[in-house]
Amino acid sequence: MTDKAQGASVIVIGGGPAGLMAAGRAAELGARATVLEKNQRLGLKLLVTGGGRCNVTNSAALKGFIAAFGPNGKFLYRALTVFSNSGLTGFLRSFGVPVRTDPDGKVFPADDKAQSVLDALHCYLSRGKVTTLFGAQASALVLGAGSAVAGVKTADGRVVRGSKVIIATGGLSYPATGCTGDGYALARQCGHTITPLRPGLTALESAEPFIKDLQGLTLRDITLTLIINGKRGKSQAGDLLFTHFGVSGPLVLVMSGPASDALSEPGGTAEFSVNLKPALNREALAAEMQAYFAANGARQFASYIKAILPASLAPVFERRCGIDRERQCASITGAERRQAAELLGDFRIKLSRPRPLREATVTRGGVALAEVNPQTMESRLVPGLYFCGEVLDLDGVTGGYNLQEAFSTGYLAGQSAAEAGEPA
Repeated sequence: MTDKAQGASVIVIGGGPAGLMAAGRAAELGARATVLEKNQRLGLKLLVTGGGRCNVTNSAALKGFIAAFGPNGKFLYRALTVFSNSGLTGFLRSFGVPVRTDPDGKVFPADDKAQSVLDALHCYLSRGKVTTLFGAQASALVLGAGSAVAGVKTADGRVVRGSKVIIATGGLSYPATGCTGDGYALARQCGHTITPLRPGLTALESAEPFIKDLQGLTLRDITLTLIINGKRGKSQAGDLLFTHFGVSGPLVLVMSGPASDALSEPGGTAEFSVNLKPALNREALAAEMQAYFAANGARQFASYIKAILPASLAPVFERRCGIDRERQCASITGAERRQAAELLGDFRIKLSRPRPLREATVTRGGVALAEVNPQTMESRLVPGLYFCGEVLDLDGVTGGYNLQEAFSTGYLAGQSAAEAGEPA
């Protein structure tokens, strides 16, 4: 049935950070805004970001933000200009949420509580008298004359009327928070292309036999290089965490996108090269090894490995190195020293697949950007339909970039929908 009492000029599907910002901005500009949220509360995914600390943005300049999203980043120029990182931090401060910036550029609410950010958004909606319908799962878009948007049909049969609809349903990661791909189905319904959906910022699995032996080990200050189909990429420094299934940690998450893409291709391969001693080149490592062997000639080769590597990694390294652990150091040849030094600088971990998309931090892929106007976030196919947030084919590296993208595209979508006004 049609619920005329719940009519709205701007309907926002999804009560996450992008949707809440869109609804708040539309209402601020005088639109009558309604949020359709299928959960019984708003912002569930926002509350779990950053382990509940909520890395809201980054202090990087505009160019840094564009670069963080790779080839698709240029789509964000307008959104990030209209509502920048300074705009977001100013917005939060205006609602009593001061922020702090860490040395690495990550920006958090000063109290490290995602709830504080959500409270600010609640106040924004309240100020604009935004209506929120809980338990309202959008099942279809209602199209009117000229295939323009006319409202949204919900799973319980209601039709909420509105001349502007903003899809802000998120992706497929963290499905327990309500991100189950509803927006992709709605977009497909009206002819939009969905680029392949895959995990982003995710841990990676490995079938290497030593993985379980290293479970729980964190290698600190190593250098990691991703090798795709035999071609080495750019090296990055940081920490590497071994899990029961493979490898994880911030460094792995950042490098996981290209690895996931390669592993999804027939015959594609991906592996990590770990430099366990990045402060020394191969020659310096071999010289350091020779100095140890000269001073400890009667000791076993295993004594040297135990001295330079974590206890759980030492036996794994010894097996891969191929030098008998009981060999006396004085008996190790120059060629064998170079072999060991090579392995210390290039310890390989073959990757098998990414973790399931439901465990990923973000979803890669989504509504094709060519079909969305970056100046307004409006669909190029359906008048009155807008997109924002993770439902779009946009995913950035870790560090607050993805939340800023959600807030910026949401702000621009809400502003554009409100300023477009009612159809004649």
